[in-house]
Amino acid sequence: MGVPVIDMKNIDGGDREVIMAEIAKACESTGFFQLLNHGIEHELMDRVKKVSWEHYKLNREQSFNASLPVRLLSNALDSDNADKIENVDWEDVIQIHEMQETNSWPSQPSDFKETIQEFRNKIFSLTEKLLEVISLNLGLEKEYLKEAFAGGEKPFFRTKVSHYPPCPRPDLIKGIRAHTDAGGLILLYQDDQVSGLQVLNDGTWVDVQPIPYAIVVDIGDQLEAITNGKYTSAWHRILPTKNGNRFSVASFYNPSYNAKVYPASQLTAQTGDELSVYPEYPEYLFGDYMQVYSHQKYEAKEPRFEAMRIVNVECQ
Repeated sequence: MGVPVIDMKNIDGGDREVIMAEIAKACESTGFFQLLNHGIEHELMDRVKKVSWEHYKLNREQSFNASLPVRLLSNALDSDNADKIENVDWEDVIQIHEMQETNSWPSQPSDFKETIQEFRNKIFSLTEKLLEVISLNLGLEKEYLKEAFAGGEKPFFRTKVSHYPPCPRPDLIKGIRAHTDAGGLILLYQDDQVSGLQVLNDGTWVDVQPIPYAIVVDIGDQLEAITNGKYTSAWHRILPTKNGNRFSVASFYNPSYNAKVYPASQLTAQTGDELSVYPEYPEYLFGDYMQVYSHQKYEAKEPRFEAMRIVNVECQ
């Protein structure tokens, strides 16, 4: 059993309704799915993988080997009874976003910035195309989700390039601890050789199998709130491996920090009859949600939404 795999080849052709229905079903079930024939050139994806590996080898590998997770695991292995390490991740990360200072980009490899920016532009366009499809699937205007995330400004779009080096004791530490993502829609280009990504589906951890040139799509907490729970963000994690060195490039299409998030009125009705669907999520600013999320990322998501309800009441 794995997550749904959807071929987008004829999304603008004769298979549009079928593909849209497949996307709707995946959003309602696992909250995770993979896309093939999504329009991003394989040659560009190959270049992204190449510069990501070169960047890690030139700029990150040495520092990771001296990092806190490595030191903690080394200390645990030196003890007689090695305990599991709970509060760190076996991951090396570089964050990239629009507010990046020009001089903060790696100078090596020389084509890193150009390649990653080109890829980010393609992923941004693909994400907005998906948001249009999801909006229509929900019975909303095509631009609804894009406008909701923009909040009168523009969405906050960030990318993280990650590596998960070989881990001598993967039973003692997580690549990334289980969590849901805070934002709107997340698109991931994951390693097609080394597995490790898992999603929780009906109480069972399911592998998101590596597929060459696929893009993994992940629903975030804000899309759950806007859809009033029709689509739910899924718990997922990364398992480290003993021999493989895994890489991934995840892009997060999030609301602007000043965007107001709340269930779409078209998905709720307060008419008083027994078939009415009432808003299950409060209205709040995404920036407020992120303040709570930064402290509770690896905890249950329900208290985060409840905290927003309390903030909303206090502000009235």
